[in-house]
Amino acid sequence: MVHGPIALFGSGETSKHGRQVHAHLFERLPRPVRVAIVETPAGFQPNVGVVSGRLRRFFEQHLSPFAPEIRIVAARRRGGVYDPDAPAIVAPLEWADYIFAGPGSPTYAVRHLAGTRTLALMQHRAREGAILSLASAAAIAAGRYALPVYEIYKAGADLHWAPGLDLFGPLGLDLTVVPHWNNAEGGRDLDTTHCFMGAERFRYLRRLLPAEATILAIDEQTACVLEPAADRGAVLGAGQVRVLRGDREHRFARGETFPLALLRVP
Repeated sequence: MVHGPIALFGSGETSKHGRQVHAHLFERLPRPVRVAIVETPAGFQPNVGVVSGRLRRFFEQHLSPFAPEIRIVAARRRGGVYDPDAPAIVAPLEWADYIFAGPGSPTYAVRHLAGTRTLALMQHRAREGAILSLASAAAIAAGRYALPVYEIYKAGADLHWAPGLDLFGPLGLDLTVVPHWNNAEGGRDLDTTHCFMGAERFRYLRRLLPAEATILAIDEQTACVLEPAADRGAVLGAGQVRVLRGDREHRFARGETFPLALLRVP
């Protein structure tokens, strides 16, 4: 069994750069490419169906040479109609070769995926060679620790980390993912780099992590593709990827690769 690649987007999963990353990964798969879109990260939003519908249209229209077939995994909330443990809800994961999850809330995604059939099938299919493609909230939720972006940035919660899904632990990787690293939405008046935390607040956040914690920081319009079979990570898109541990920082630009040993538990 060969574990499939894991693509982590800093943002821009439906941009020009995002399309190029998806196409790069689709090239590895038989056609038609079978895509499952997991709704969980945005499951709390009243317009979650609109969000997944836009993603469906993006794949169908902008990656049409790969003749993608799209199915929705409507695993929106535990205990409801769209329960992540319901066999009929999660069935598309058994069929898909490319599994995508993206925008929403990282902590919501963790609460409604941890220990579920949906998460177990995502991991099982990845071990069989399917590609996991995770953007924004889903990328954050996948790590050992998850940054509560909404709670801190929007609601003023104290600085803290939440437990993540730790999808990388079984691969021997100690990894906390921080996308939107070079975000500039705040303009000159508000530092929104470091995933909307700003540089100063993020320095305090780093102190709250164990000393051995590894942060994978990904610029916007950029993806980091982890390839367990090749034992390497690759940077695609417009920006950079940083690997932060303790007082050490490694930077990798577009087109560069690095050994997964950088992300492994010391």
